[in-house]
Amino acid sequence: MTVFVSSDFDHHEQVIFGSHRESGLRCIVGIHSTVRGPALGGCRMWDYPSEAEALRDVLRLSRGMTYKAAVAGLPYGGGKAVIIGNPRTKKTGALLRAFGKFIDSLGGRYITAEDVGTTVADMDILRKETRFARGFSDGSGNPSPATAYGVFTAIRTAVEHKLGRRDLTGIKVAVQGIGNVGLTLCQYLAEAGAELFVTDVQPEAVDEVVRSFGATAITTDEIYAVDADVFAPCALGAVINDHTIEQLRASIVAGAANNQLSEARHGEELWRRGILYAPDYVANAGGVIDVANEESGFSQKKVLKIVEGIGPTLKQIFVRADTDKTPTCVVADRLAEERLSQGHGAMIAA
Repeated sequence: MTVFVSSDFDHHEQVIFGSHRESGLRCIVGIHSTVRGPALGGCRMWDYPSEAEALRDVLRLSRGMTYKAAVAGLPYGGGKAVIIGNPRTKKTGALLRAFGKFIDSLGGRYITAEDVGTTVADMDILRKETRFARGFSDGSGNPSPATAYGVFTAIRTAVEHKLGRRDLTGIKVAVQGIGNVGLTLCQYLAEAGAELFVTDVQPEAVDEVVRSFGATAITTDEIYAVDADVFAPCALGAVINDHTIEQLRASIVAGAANNQLSEARHGEELWRRGILYAPDYVANAGGVIDVANEESGFSQKKVLKIVEGIGPTLKQIFVRADTDKTPTCVVADRLAEERLSQGHGAMIAA
């Protein structure tokens, strides 16, 4: 396993490996950048097939957090943590306390929050050991609703830009992944009049959306080829790749998953095919906006107002992409890099 020669290493400031024998903790923290402030990003607990896969994930996710925070105008850099292990069978209070102590040892360069495989209750345990955790039950709590609202805003913006529609009535959306974010997104979409096609590896999650919102259930293999207007990836990353891109019939890709593009060239391929891509770290920034506001006097109304700013930001990216004849993923990266070059950030005003 290597770091510096990894294709996913992007001049990360630090990559720290941690372990604790008694609790079984094995974790990696990637601090990509602290140029705009402390590195902020969630902790993902996952049963990775190898340490190399865990490293790849933390490198990609931490870089994405840097760009996400920069484009969102937050005074934070980008970081991420991964704990190696099945969260259903390996997560214990002792493991979380050990992880909290490990985060505390970094002295505030990295601030953690919940992610896939971790919860608000887990963050409550972490704060017993460190000041550098966010998303508590008596604070901002679960950031998933804010993430879903941001993705909903992104879909509306993309539909207006690509299809010339100001409403979502009758718009067909294929949602891949019905977790906390995907379920709330489906609710927003259904209330707006969209027609839903949904899939998930958990059949009961699909059944709930079918019952609640009149969605059509699709198998996990067939979701890419649904004759939809929008494909919304809301599960894990790298779902836009050489195999799936050939199947896509949607004219818009906008979802909540991180690192949706398997490689950067897949964003360029979407552009060549005339598919409008809402860069994932722009569309799904609602969660980090939510967590970033926890210490500044949390208000759900205030947070959602800030999250609505995802729409104008995406519109700016779409227009620049059209004008420059450049893929949206490239334009988004340039926008993030422009803001990173300006140094310490300032919180977007509500």
